[in-house]
Amino acid sequence: MYNVMTAGPVTVSEKVRMARSLPCTNPDLDRDFYDYYKETCELFEKAANTHSHQALILGGEGILGLEAACASLTEPGDRVLVIDNGIFGEGFKDFVSIYGGEPVLYTTDYHRPVDVEALSEYLKKDSDFKYATVVHCDTPSGILNDVEEISKLLSSYGILTVADSVAGMFGEPLDLSNSAIDILCGGSQKALSAPPGLTMIWVSDRAFEAMENRKTPIASFYANILAYRNYYNSEFPYTMPISDIKGLRTALDNYFEIADTTYERHARIAAACRKALRTAGIQLYLESGFANTVTAFVVPEGLTVAELLSELKDDYGILISGSYGVLADTVVRIGHMGENAHTYKVAPVLAALNSIFKKHGIQLACDMQEVFLKEMEA
Repeated sequence: MYNVMTAGPVTVSEKVRMARSLPCTNPDLDRDFYDYYKETCELFEKAANTHSHQALILGGEGILGLEAACASLTEPGDRVLVIDNGIFGEGFKDFVSIYGGEPVLYTTDYHRPVDVEALSEYLKKDSDFKYATVVHCDTPSGILNDVEEISKLLSSYGILTVADSVAGMFGEPLDLSNSAIDILCGGSQKALSAPPGLTMIWVSDRAFEAMENRKTPIASFYANILAYRNYYNSEFPYTMPISDIKGLRTALDNYFEIADTTYERHARIAAACRKALRTAGIQLYLESGFANTVTAFVVPEGLTVAELLSELKDDYGILISGSYGVLADTVVRIGHMGENAHTYKVAPVLAALNSIFKKHGIQLACDMQEVFLKEMEA
C-alpha cells in the first residue's frame, strides 16, 4: 500500500471503509433510506451553516456537481462570467459552452487570489451575466479565493454564484450564511476523506427559481439538479449508490467529532509544510493566497516532475500529485487534507524529498523534515 498524499483522493479511515461494507437495501423502494439520505443532507446543511440552501448528494465524482450547476442554470445565449485565476477556474468555460452559454473569462494572475476590488471595478463596466463561476481552492495550484466576499459582490449586481469548493470544504472554513453563493459544489474524496464517487451540492432558493423559470428544458438527465428538488415526497431520479452514501455519512460524522479543531489543524500543517520547503530553498508556486489543503511547489532544476513522482512512488511508496495545463511540467503538489492533515503523514514525504533532492545533486539549505517537525512542536 502506498502512502497516498495526493491532492485528492486522500486516505480513507477504517470506520468509513467498514460503513461501505454494510448490507444494502433497495434505495428506490425502502423509505427508511429516503429518511437516511434526507438526514445526511440536513447534516451537510449544518456543516455549511445554512438554513437557506438545500443540500443534495449526487451519484458521481465531484466534477458532476460543477457540470450539473452549469447544465441546470445555462440556457442558449446566456452570458456567464468565468472567474479564472486557476486551471479549474478556467475550466468552467467548457461546461458553459456545452450547454449553449457564452463564457466570458475574467482572467487574473494565477499566483494570487482574486482581488475583490479589481473585480468590482470590472463589474462596473460589464455586469450583464446570468451567473458567475468561481473556485474556492483551485487544486492544481492550491490558490484560495474569498468566495464569500466574491459572491456578495456578484449578488449586488443580481448575478448568481456557482462556487467550486471540492478541494476546500472541510479543510477551509466556509460559511454559507455569510455568503451569497447560490450553488456550492463539494466532493467526497478531498478533505472529508471518503472515497471518490459522490458530489455534494448546496442549492439556494434563488438558484432553484432560476431553474424553474427557464424558457428551455435542462439539456441533461443525469446532471439535472431540479430533478432532485422534491425527491423526498416522490422518488429519486435514479438509483442512489447506497454503500457510497453510508461511507460518506460516516466520514461526515467523523468531521463533526473534530470540527472544533480541524481548521486549526489544517492551517498548522500547511504553514509548517510551506515553511519547510521555503527554508530549504524550494520555490512555492504561489505568491499569496495559500490554501490549507494542498501545497504546490516548483520542481528544482536537475530533476523532472516525472522523475520525482516516479522515485517517490517506486523507492518510498509515496504518492503525491503532479499538476495540469501550464503547470504540468513544473509543479507538484502535496495534499495535506482530511485524514492526511497529520504530522505523521506529512513528515515522511518531506524526508523522502530530502533524499531524492540529495541524490540528484540539489543542495538544500536545511533538512525539510526537521524544520517541519520543529514547527509542529512549537
